[in-house]
Amino acid sequence: MHIETKPFRVPADSRVKLAQWPSRVKPFYKSKKEYEATLADHVKEMAKLQDLFYACGRYALLVVLQAMDAAGKDGAIKHVMSGLNPQGCEVHSFKKPGAEELAHDFLWRTNCCLPGRGRIGIFNRSYYEEVLVVRVHPEILRAQNLPDELLDKKDIWEERFRSIRNLEEHLCRNGMRIVKFFLHVSKKEQRRRFLLRIDDPARNWKFSQADLAERGYWKEYMRAYEDCLSATSTRSAPWYVVPADDKENARLIISRVLLKTLGELDMEYPVTSQSRHRELQAIRKQLLK
Repeated sequence: MHIETKPFRVPADSRVKLAQWPSRVKPFYKSKKEYEATLADHVKEMAKLQDLFYACGRYALLVVLQAMDAAGKDGAIKHVMSGLNPQGCEVHSFKKPGAEELAHDFLWRTNCCLPGRGRIGIFNRSYYEEVLVVRVHPEILRAQNLPDELLDKKDIWEERFRSIRNLEEHLCRNGMRIVKFFLHVSKKEQRRRFLLRIDDPARNWKFSQADLAERGYWKEYMRAYEDCLSATSTRSAPWYVVPADDKENARLIISRVLLKTLGELDMEYPVTSQSRHRELQAIRKQLLK
């Protein structure tokens, strides 16, 4: 089944209202078996493109995943990226910043983890935390030890959005492709998943009191996400709002977007020169002896 990705892409310069974006859409599969077969096809095709991507070595790909707790980021990484060569793929998760990270600008710690050409980097949370969780919890901003004149500026978030746009435009001008996913889970579905984590002993480790505390800021997070998506979805680094109440459907959408992104790159395997070809033939003769 073909999955059209355009309906999930946030147009550049548009104003996002998440209430108008569904957290669930009609499934792109009719059964568990069809879902597994479709995802397997996507992963297989992606693995082929990754080989070409790595051999070509002209581009880098950055995949950003942002969401509320229990939206399915970890599962998406596990299932969608399961068939990729780990030598050319790296995952970074960003938690509460440490002392060294707080001593630098807010983009420093993620810049250190950007993928090189030929590699796919996956950010499970990212520099966008600095305009999401930091915005919802101003005490985190104060802990960054910024000068008072910066902390008191009314447009500090707009300035951070501009810094992010400038960074992403710079990266794109240097061969990096950036695709960003907001896994849009409903508050009702998050509650169901939290209860499952409590009731299933094998999942108890996934839940903490802090998760419940963050749920209490749901409205504040939705406003922060709306401003973030509106300000930073660009033609070169688009956001996709992925309906995440159905995890399987979300994975199919994400994998299709990644396939489309890789498939649109101008890639080819390196061509062997005549001198190199002669050299290889000489080596071949030596091996046959």
